[in-house]
This record gives sequence, C-alpha cells and structure tokens, in this order.
Amino acid sequence: MGDADRRERTGPMGKRLIGRRDFMKSTLAGFGGFFFLPQIDMKQEFNVVEAKGKEKKFAYRPLGKTGIKLPVINMGVMNTNDPSLVKVALDSGMVMLDTAQTYQRGQNEGMIGEVLKARPRDAFVLATKARLPSDQKTGLYTEEATEGAFLKKVDVSLKNLGLDYVDIYYHHNVWKRESALYEPILKALEKVKKEGKARFVGITTHMNEPEVIQAAIDSKVYDVVLTSYNFQQKHYAEIRDAIARAAQAGLGIVGMKAIRAGNRQEPTVKSAASALKWVLQDPNVSTIVPGFTTFDEMSIDIAVAENPLLTDPENKDLEKVASVSGLYCQGCRQCLGQCPEHLPIPDLMRAYMYTYAYRNVVHAQETVLSLNLPARICEDCGQCPVKCSIGFNVSAKIRDVARLREIPTEFLG
Repeated sequence: MGDADRRERTGPMGKRLIGRRDFMKSTLAGFGGFFFLPQIDMKQEFNVVEAKGKEKKFAYRPLGKTGIKLPVINMGVMNTNDPSLVKVALDSGMVMLDTAQTYQRGQNEGMIGEVLKARPRDAFVLATKARLPSDQKTGLYTEEATEGAFLKKVDVSLKNLGLDYVDIYYHHNVWKRESALYEPILKALEKVKKEGKARFVGITTHMNEPEVIQAAIDSKVYDVVLTSYNFQQKHYAEIRDAIARAAQAGLGIVGMKAIRAGNRQEPTVKSAASALKWVLQDPNVSTIVPGFTTFDEMSIDIAVAENPLLTDPENKDLEKVASVSGLYCQGCRQCLGQCPEHLPIPDLMRAYMYTYAYRNVVHAQETVLSLNLPARICEDCGQCPVKCSIGFNVSAKIRDVARLREIPTEFLG
C-alpha cells in the first residue's frame, strides 16, 4: 500500500473519508466483521427544526458537492399512498421526499404533487426516478432505450408532480457498469440539467452496488448515488469502499434498504433504529430514505435524526441477527448460472421481498409482470438445482410470488 493510501483522505467540505484500511481497524470481532465507529468520526451539524410548536435538533449532512444539506433521515414514499403521512413528515422536519414514476402504478408522484402544492418550492427537496427497457437477464438496455424515451419520462414526472423542476432525477435500478454509462441516458441527463428540469442527476442501484458506484464516479455526469446499504449485506465492506471513493469525488450518497430491506416487523430485529444508525455510522452517507408507512415508524426515524449515534448494545443486537437471511436477497447473482431455465431469480426475489417485507403487492406484481416469465415456472425440474448463497428455498419462493400473475390488476388497486 502506497503513501497515498496511508494518508487521511478528505472530501468536500473537509469531510473525512474512511477507506478500507480504516474500516478494517474499526471492526468489532463477530459475524461479518461488524464495524462500529466512535462518535468522533461523525461529521455533521445539528440544526434546530420547529415542528408543531416544539423545537428539535436534527443531524444534517451535506449531499456531496451539490450544496444541499439534508437531515440524516428523510422519507422514501414508495410504500405509502397516505398524503397525511407525507404532510406530517415534512411538518416534523424531514426535507427530502424520494419517489419514482412507476410507484403505485404512477399514482405516487401525483399524490406527492398534491401535498406540495401549498408549500414554498424552497421548503422541500424532491427526488424521483425512471428507467428504460432492459434485458432482465443481462441488465443491458434494449434498442427501445433511447435518449428521447428517457426525456419523455422526465416530462411525465414533472407533469405528475406539478413542478417545473425536481431537485434530483435518478437513472433508476442499474446493476451493470455498461448500463450506468449508457450514452443515450447520460446525454438525456445532461440535457435535463441544462434545461433546468432537474438541479442534479443521479443513479440508483439495488445490487452489484460497488461496480455501479464506481461507474457513477467514472461517468463525470452523476451528482448523487442512491444505493442499497444495510447491516445484512455480506459485501458491505466493498460497498463502503465504493461509497468512500464516491464521496471523495464529490458525489452525494443516499442510503436505502437500511432496515433489513424495509421489514420492521421481523421479530429477530429488536430495533429498526439500530439498523438505521448502523448505516449512519458511515460519515460518507449523506442521508437515508426509509420507506415508513405508519406514524409510529416515522417517530422512530425522527428519533434517529435527533440522535444517530449507534451504541454498543445496539450494535451487538444487530450482530446477533446479521446472519439471519430474512427476506433480503443479496443480489449476488450466483443463482443465475445454476438455473437451467435461466430465470431472473434476483428480480423474483425482489418481488418476494416487496410482497412480504414491504407489503407492497402492487409493486411486486408490476415487477413479476415485467419479467416476461414462461407460462410454466419451477414445475419441471424435479429437485431445484439452485443453491442460494444465503439459504433461500428458491423454487418455493418463485412459485409463491409467481401467483401474482393470476390476480387481476384492478383487484390490487
């Protein structure tokens, strides 16, 4: 390791970046080399937030080099269609809302737009996203994925939201370097910024995160990365390294899927707050957008925004359950080479997670229907040859979630 690797690295606004060497020094003994950082590494400021006549102090961090500063907890709106919950989240001190054009069959952006009508434009940060047709098996774009098609998606989002511009427009759900650097979409994103339809542009990734994050750095186009990042990922050290490099390059980092893929009800997790705090130990993470759906869940997230420090007992609690696979697919894609039918297993596992963790059956069905699955699925192999790296009964989960194809879409709302 050279001298440059031994020196302390700093990024935008003098924020210290934690690399792999520091990471390894900070780990605790135990499953997966769980890391636990002392409070001194938390580079953040506390801003007073007035909510319902009461003052609270929220931890704020900069969003890379964008100039935006955000509370460390904001709202992912994918799983709720309740405008009152969104209103209270904003009134309680959250600033950023994260949505997408496809959420809730296109209705989520419209619901948010109604909430925002009465609010000054500088009182919130709005992030939305879209994707273009791609091959589910390779992650590469098809010929229908054009610059013009992406620009049309942006215009639809703005119309749905009733806004002249959004703060962040994301290139959504990418897991291949080639797709992250796909020239028609990069050109579209640059045009979106130039025309003032988005202040900043970003990319989102749910699997193969380190490769995608590095591609975002190399592109010199993206301003923000929205990435899966949680205590159950077996490759979190690699994600952490990629995040550190991205932060050093000036990209803002937004975390998602922090709470075991969103499932707050699993009895093996005693505290959703601990899972959120685990991610916020990483000072290179600007904010997290958990998808809470109740006021009780929101209150937990607000408490974390006031005090994101992970205690030793909380860390040990997470350590105990880190090896439990739960409903979270690692996205390692090792299963693909084992399936004789070449089924898009990671996507099906994600749909299973949407169904049983998020309780978002609509989004799960949309995912399943987008995969162009064969009529007969997991019926002809006898014993399934796929050995999941975390022990999922793959064929059973596929047969279960594939039943969503049989439900008329109008029954799900």
